[in-house]
Amino acid sequence: MLRSLSKIHFLSVIAAALCAILSPFNPAFAANPMKDALIEFKREGQVISSHSLEALGKMAQARPLKIFESHEKRTRTYQVYSARALFDQIFGKTWRLADELVFFCADGYQPSIPVAKFLAYDAYFAFASADDIPFTLVNKLQNNEAVTLGPLYLVWDNLAARTLLDDGASDMPYQVTGVELTSFAARFPHLYPPADASLSAQRGFQHFRKYCLACHTINGQGGGKAPELNYPVSVTEYIEPQYLKRWIDRPESIRYNTTMPALGIETPRRAEVIEEIIAYLEAMSKLKRSPAAVSN
Repeated sequence: MLRSLSKIHFLSVIAAALCAILSPFNPAFAANPMKDALIEFKREGQVISSHSLEALGKMAQARPLKIFESHEKRTRTYQVYSARALFDQIFGKTWRLADELVFFCADGYQPSIPVAKFLAYDAYFAFASADDIPFTLVNKLQNNEAVTLGPLYLVWDNLAARTLLDDGASDMPYQVTGVELTSFAARFPHLYPPADASLSAQRGFQHFRKYCLACHTINGQGGGKAPELNYPVSVTEYIEPQYLKRWIDRPESIRYNTTMPALGIETPRRAEVIEEIIAYLEAMSKLKRSPAAVSN
């Protein structure tokens, strides 16, 4: 009888431990200073729902995930929810047929990521660290800036795919407060280069879209964390080419204490990518639109 009671007690302890790990009410979740924030979800500019972290925890099961933390250049483990599982619940499975997902962040960062990437690779929303350290990081890519990651932080299972490691931190927004399911062409119509733009400029547009758009705007469209680059005067018109190239390559060599991150050293064909981004900016200098007249 005593042995049976001991076994029951043991099983109850294990069950309680599992609940503590999987429940959004575990101590790690409570340590997220933005745990009470509402995450807003939109479709083509229209709000369809808003959810707390507690509500999201009822839609997808939490699990620990070890990743290479590109912002800190080391591995870390987070408590996460599957992005696909949440999108299935919130948007319905038709989201998989859509074009683009735009992420809105508290610091003005606004990355736009193709839906195809979420179908090809495993993405997750981190809501807490999986150990006892705070849900923060020191961003070595931006002058060792200390940042809070909550309410949500988009991460990828990059230890399982070399391509994701090559992407660095470009598609890893933190402080996510909203997600919009949309079409890139409808959302950012004034970012496309002129029809007669060179092949180099067209490739540069794709690089800009991936590496620069989340922070900068062109013709008023893009992220709100860094300056407009095209209107009223293009950066290619007031920064000499060698310095613009150096600014993208090693911004700290131009301005002390800048938070502008260099193009990731892991970027394939990195030198060519920089040249092509500049070619795109030069092409766009001939296609200016006032941000005041643009709905972002």
